Amino acid sequence: MPRLLMLGSCFTLALGCLVVPGPVAAWEDEIRLLVRADDMGAAQAVNAACIKTYKEGIVRSVEVIVPGPWFLDAVRLLKENPGLDVGVHLALTSEWERVKWRPLTHAPSLIDADGYFYPTVAQRPDFPPRTGFLDARPRLDEVEHELRAQIATARRYLGKQVSHVSSHMFAARATPPLRKLTETLAKEYGLRMEDAGVKFGGMFGTNKSSGEDRENALIKALERLQPGQWMILEHPGLDTPEMRSIGHKGYENVAADRANVTRAFTSPRVREMIARRKIRLVSYAELPTAPEPK
Repeated sequence: MPRLLMLGSCFTLALGCLVVPGPVAAWEDEIRLLVRADDMGAAQAVNAACIKTYKEGIVRSVEVIVPGPWFLDAVRLLKENPGLDVGVHLALTSEWERVKWRPLTHAPSLIDADGYFYPTVAQRPDFPPRTGFLDARPRLDEVEHELRAQIATARRYLGKQVSHVSSHMFAARATPPLRKLTETLAKEYGLRMEDAGVKFGGMFGTNKSSGEDRENALIKALERLQPGQWMILEHPGLDTPEMRSIGHKGYENVAADRANVTRAFTSPRVREMIARRKIRLVSYAELPTAPEPK
């Protein structure tokens, strides 16, 4: 999987829980699973797939790109599904070659010559020069202004349905100062950080996997879960002409791959495994306010 996507999905996060003294609680014998769908707002087919995986599948939280071209459509769908938990997917990059988004604010250090966010977090050798966000030396005050605008916009449209923040392609947490800023803003706005109190449940296939392989890999990941609080995330989509026009170097099969993710998230076999293992599906909004003990 390209390094860009690994950043986007935060697959390399070391997610953990804090140990808190106290008596053993009944939940310690329970497997809690937060299934997250990323990139709502990037495309109509992504919006539709996120709702489908919630209504017909196992997704319980979705991440919305506020500067995304289909943000207002995402707002409409989320208001129609008020039980769906929402995260602000803080965006400082715009990776696709033929679909782009710009900052909500005046932020010269965050944009390329055409006014769009840079496509990569750091410069990739297989990408054109001057396409890395970090390499452009973003000003921290401009980053703060932009992230505040994204959070405030999401809250203005969706109110208390927004419970947490996450980082698109991990850019908003890519350096210690950026991470500190993001954590500070989350605390100020009363929002949870994406990795607070949960452990990463692992990948289920790659963008080269078939739909069946994605399903099988997700089932195996579910079989490995032990009591505790876990998160599994991916990027659902539909195989439509719109999605087939989206891509970038090294990831051209976006529509097929993301349709395979949707298939896995709505698979009857996956739901049967969750029922058989008595896994409790939860959202960020349902997690305790502080990380729980192991």
